Amino acid sequence: MRSELAQFLSQHYNSVKLAHPNEGRRKWKLRVLENFWASNPAPPSDSDSFRDEELSNEDEDPFDSVIENVAGGVVIRTDFSDEDSWRSIHEKLKEAEKEITGNDNPKSNNDTTTMDENNTDADMKEEDEEEEGEDGKLIKTINPESPNERALFENISNLTALRLFNDVDIRPSPSLHPDARRISPPHRLIDQSGWQEIYTGVDIWVYDTKSNADSSVRLVSLQGDVYGTATGDSWRAQASHIYDLQFNMLTGMKINFGGMDRWDYSERKRNLDEAVIPVV
Repeated sequence: MRSELAQFLSQHYNSVKLAHPNEGRRKWKLRVLENFWASNPAPPSDSDSFRDEELSNEDEDPFDSVIENVAGGVVIRTDFSDEDSWRSIHEKLKEAEKEITGNDNPKSNNDTTTMDENNTDADMKEEDEEEEGEDGKLIKTINPESPNERALFENISNLTALRLFNDVDIRPSPSLHPDARRISPPHRLIDQSGWQEIYTGVDIWVYDTKSNADSSVRLVSLQGDVYGTATGDSWRAQASHIYDLQFNMLTGMKINFGGMDRWDYSERKRNLDEAVIPVV
């Protein structure tokens, strides 16, 4: 974690935790981050722009158990109106894994996960109890089943998905082109005081209403790519390509369409609007 945010957390995290004892690590960090942005932080300096700091005694989070065996990403189902379409995409994931791994029974890397209906705080359980490899699953699907479970995920934004499964951090915003101007008004997901809010952890693939029609999903960025792009931006990828793309992303491949700006602007606006709503 960036040292500036880590130091701010060390001062405010415990008081936030005491005030909201029934939440988890990710939400406590988000509450502290709100205070960080409100403090009008000093811009990053060139001399320590890459200084990071490890946090000690990290608390647990309700969603940790869901992703503890994930090496790559999660496919999150957020639309529940077409079971046939969802099953079709799930089968395409299995077929894609089979083509890459040669595994004729690709359950181990592609099990569907559901939430425990007796725990509304998102304690997850696996449908199939199987041995996991040391490296974990490349892709894991999250398919809420009960009404309470589905209410948590239905039509969620990219930002909400990031905040459920990844930890928040900050970094200096991407370098500004000499001929460009800084965004106005500033925004934490793009550039605020020279900082950008980012997320670290698993890759996020979102199955939404549009997925029913074209078998595509939203691939969500954990941080902006170049100046002007925002954390949580997304573009669409065909479900049949998810496994191959995720495999290559783990080896360092970046997906940016050759620098062409093809982000989903409606999703960007939703993220920007949601980011400034106080955490509840």
